[in-house]
Amino acid sequence: MSILPHLFSMLEILLGTLIGVVLGTISGIIPGVHANTLAGILLSLQAALLSVLGPVALAGALFAALITHTFVDAVPSTFLGIPEADTSLAVLPAHALCLEGNGEEAVRIAALGSACAMVVAVPVSVLCFLLLPAFQPYFDWWIGILLVASIGYMIVTSEAPGWALAIFAASGILGAFALHYTFLSWHTLAGGSAILMPLLTGLFGISVLLVASQGTLPVQHFSGLRIEDKAVIKYSLLGTGAGIAVGWLPGLSTASANGVLASFIGYEKDRRTYILATNAANTANAFIGLAALFALSRMRNGVMAALAEIPLPSMGELMIVGILAACAAYVITVRLSASAWRLNGFDSRTLNRTVIAFVVLLSIALTGPFGLCILLLAIAVGLVPHLVNIPRMYCMGAIMVPVMLYSFGFAWI
Repeated sequence: MSILPHLFSMLEILLGTLIGVVLGTISGIIPGVHANTLAGILLSLQAALLSVLGPVALAGALFAALITHTFVDAVPSTFLGIPEADTSLAVLPAHALCLEGNGEEAVRIAALGSACAMVVAVPVSVLCFLLLPAFQPYFDWWIGILLVASIGYMIVTSEAPGWALAIFAASGILGAFALHYTFLSWHTLAGGSAILMPLLTGLFGISVLLVASQGTLPVQHFSGLRIEDKAVIKYSLLGTGAGIAVGWLPGLSTASANGVLASFIGYEKDRRTYILATNAANTANAFIGLAALFALSRMRNGVMAALAEIPLPSMGELMIVGILAACAAYVITVRLSASAWRLNGFDSRTLNRTVIAFVVLLSIALTGPFGLCILLLAIAVGLVPHLVNIPRMYCMGAIMVPVMLYSFGFAWI
């Protein structure tokens, strides 16, 4: 008889994982949609879902959807060039590889980075849960100093420091404005973080598509991963470390990790390792976010905020869900990348216009007129790097400046 409760709990875990993998795959392949959007929808149906699924399955579905999304979102980022808050900078080298006919390789490298992160992030998250809460007050203050040092190094070493500083400052002011007045946007589906969607899509998505070359997409082919084993180990560990750091420290996101990684990895010259590292950071951030929720009661993203609103199972049960979801998501992502040949010869102008129209409509649906205003301003700022021929990574000021203000105690956000 004592086996029955454990068996029932395992069935709930499997059910939650299955539901979450399906939902995460759906959100992952739709450009501009984040797992936070699904979390908002599921949370609005909390009472009904709890009575049907139970707390373990519902919590498992939320976390599995988040983990799955960190894998699958590499597909639209690569082939459509539309970013999310977690994939903004990684889109640039991934989409560039797609335009060279290597889109499937880019997606497989991204999936490999996420898989490697899962292997490392799970045990490290447990260690952080056990050891780091006592040191949290020191971490809270130093993060602003680290960000200032990182962006200062990137600007000083730029080929055009003046333009780099100007773009960083302009995007930072826009980001601080958007986040400070986020209450002006609609939050029907995606919660308070919804304003990041038009902000980062304008800076790194539509502004890229507007100046993209026209014609047909090149033939997509796959002839293996052109990245050395040593590089896989080195850069997946680097990305995982960055993801864990920003996931534990206050006010940061994977987008911040991408900006820091860009100061160590030249994403224009070393595209494959940058894709590997940033996707490792994305997945690691999801796992460490769960540890931060249990250890510090801090919600690092919309999914964690939704989990905090329902009866939580144990951290161990949700980690099991995350591992199972990661394994399933890796297979799904690789299978989706193998369908890249269906885009062979597709008219890129039609594709770009369709994606732009969809994202604009989605921004209006999620954030209303205020979100549309932010989208237009972000597109204008996002076009400047192309016009002055400098890397687009300095637009990460939209995320980094608000985090600096928060870290130094300015009550702006």
